[in-house]
Amino acid sequence: MHTMKTEIHPTYYKNATVICSCGTTFTTGATRPEIRVEICSKCHPFYTGEEKLIDTAGRVEKFKTRRAKAAGPKPKKVRVKKPQ
Repeated sequence: MHTMKTEIHPTYYKNATVICSCGTTFTTGATRPEIRVEICSKCHPFYTGEEKLIDTAGRVEKFKTRRAKAAGPKPKKVRVKKPQ
């Protein structure tokens, strides 16, 4: 049976503190005793429900109209023979 090498593994901290820029702190396991983050689940727009779409050039409306056109039935092309 092989044993693990002793000098290559980082120190594991069971109670590492995570500090967000909004002031929220919580503990988790990590290889660093303190972790600073810019955004967490308490202040992230996706989790707080304050998600906003910023549409400066009407891109969302353009996408919706293209999507509606693509979902509708396609008109059939009729070939017309030219008289000889």
